[in-house]
Amino acid sequence: MEGNYYMIHDYLIFIGVFAIFLFLTTSIYLFSQNHKLKQRNTKLSETNKLIEQRMNEVRLEHIGTKLNPHLFKNILNSVQSHAYQTYMSLDKLANVLDYILYESNNKFVSPKEELNFALSLIEINKIKINPLFDFRIKSRINKTDSVYEEKVFAPLISVDLIENAFKHTDFLAQDSFISIYMELENGIFTMKVSNKASLKNILEKEKSGFGSQSFDQRLKMIYSTYYQLERSSRNGVFTAELKINLGEFYDKMRYSG
Repeated sequence: MEGNYYMIHDYLIFIGVFAIFLFLTTSIYLFSQNHKLKQRNTKLSETNKLIEQRMNEVRLEHIGTKLNPHLFKNILNSVQSHAYQTYMSLDKLANVLDYILYESNNKFVSPKEELNFALSLIEINKIKINPLFDFRIKSRINKTDSVYEEKVFAPLISVDLIENAFKHTDFLAQDSFISIYMELENGIFTMKVSNKASLKNILEKEKSGFGSQSFDQRLKMIYSTYYQLERSSRNGVFTAELKINLGEFYDKMRYSG
């Protein structure tokens, strides 16, 4: 009887210890799961805050766009303008390269071809100019002129005057400008280029004899007495005016041929 008592006593102790162990194990497991759940909830809460913050930013951006429709439109116009400008520049560059590679080898080209080349060259040079810069270009070309499509124009004659203006202009000066005027009337071609140069360029021009000697020599060798080239400088403004009597020169070519 006494032995049965001890067996029951030991059994009850075992049951008690097991129950305590089970309770502690379950408590630890539940505590661990609860801790993980809290961590997960904290992360979800932080994620929700980030999402809500981003949504608020998107709402603000959307509201800003609705309040400033012109800003968005101006950006699109700017992108479109640069894309168009790039396309036009490449197109003009292709024209210039074709002319230099193929037409410049000819002894003479037509005024039509040279004038198209000159306009393309000007457009390419304009890329580096601020849109607010005072750039003036005017042409008065009589396309019905008798020499307009005749081979009487020495190729690349217009390059020197155009390149010289862009090369020696002080684009940062407030009163700076470039002015280009071209005319073809009654067989006479006129090109007048003026620009405001810096003091450094003024001194360089004075030392160099104010102009390209090779350009002068080429004009003299080709057109002899049928051209006039005048250069002047006043208050830092340089002007070069070239006139070629293509009509009389063409008559000479025909009669001498």
